[in-house]
Amino acid sequence: MAKIGRPGLPSDRRQQVWEMWRAGSSISEISREVGSPPGSIFSILLPFGGIYRPPQRRRPGCLTLADREEISRGLAAGESARAIGRRLGRPASTVTREVARNKGRRRYRAVDADDRAWRRARRPQRSRLAKNPVLRCYVAARLRDDWSPEQIAGTLRRRYPPGHRMRISHESIYKSVFIQSRGVLPKDLQRHLRTRRPIRRSVHNTVAGQWRSRIIDAVSISQRPGIVDERVEIGHWEGDLVCGRHWSQCATLVERVTGYTVLVQLDNREAGTLTTALEQVMNRLPGQVRRTLTWDRGMELAGHKQVSTTTGMRVYFADPHSPWQRGTNENTNGLLRQYFPKGTSMAGLTQTDLDAVADKLNTRPRKRLGYRSPADMMAPLLH
Repeated sequence: MAKIGRPGLPSDRRQQVWEMWRAGSSISEISREVGSPPGSIFSILLPFGGIYRPPQRRRPGCLTLADREEISRGLAAGESARAIGRRLGRPASTVTREVARNKGRRRYRAVDADDRAWRRARRPQRSRLAKNPVLRCYVAARLRDDWSPEQIAGTLRRRYPPGHRMRISHESIYKSVFIQSRGVLPKDLQRHLRTRRPIRRSVHNTVAGQWRSRIIDAVSISQRPGIVDERVEIGHWEGDLVCGRHWSQCATLVERVTGYTVLVQLDNREAGTLTTALEQVMNRLPGQVRRTLTWDRGMELAGHKQVSTTTGMRVYFADPHSPWQRGTNENTNGLLRQYFPKGTSMAGLTQTDLDAVADKLNTRPRKRLGYRSPADMMAPLLH
């Protein structure tokens, strides 16, 4: 039966996905390497719980796709099974059985027959938990008590001798939890695992220091001009999002020398929304105070090149997990929590509301400015 829907990755690419996942690559890395969206990569891993799938190999002596193509051509030419078998160097009974199990002489197709052979060759065996209801109930009960598979397997090893039917490895438990097609343990038991991951992850897998998604042509903070670090020139900004309840948010931008704050109203976190809003709000300021912008590595600023073009600000991205590289912005976000405590929704705020809050911050005297306010420092440049 023909498969319906979008065509998937070819078999060699799918195996590449498994090999990279086994080696510890993240889904984002695999996505970039094989040229397929992260969601498609996840859909390959999910049915097997992220547990490595070794490449399937054809047993020596089995019919190959080339053999089946030869059978198909022979049938189309009206040849007998004996004649086809002689040409292949195989018994006529082999050809007869092959044709009979694949829809007969008139409907035999080599590719379909080969695909069915691969699927039949898997011959999935029933797991130990599937064959032993007592063991299955014990494992399920302990998982619901928040025991780890390793704790369950270790306890059973201590209680029962080798070869006993009540022994099982922790990997077998993981497989039954994550591979739902086995139909052994209910899916809700995944929530009782400490990590609550939807798939099993390789011990080599880490996303430390990686970009979870890729911002095209992003420029690292390491390439930012040294004068920005010296804080002697006005016009260099740091930015990020401040988030509230129910996926509400606003953008914050802070000038590094003066601490002058600009707040930007956002309806959502999509890159296009932030790009348009930054252009509108920052272009209200004179060009002489729009030099650079250093942002967190969030994908919300994926449109950084357009921001640079329309505002004249060169955009740089901080290193992963390095909030101190945007220390002025982080400090200001803390001050904003006086007006937007954690757990507060920002969904109803307008740009006028945010401008009023920014004005409160900008007119406060600051110790580091000799008790002048950010507004005082920026005033000569804004008028």
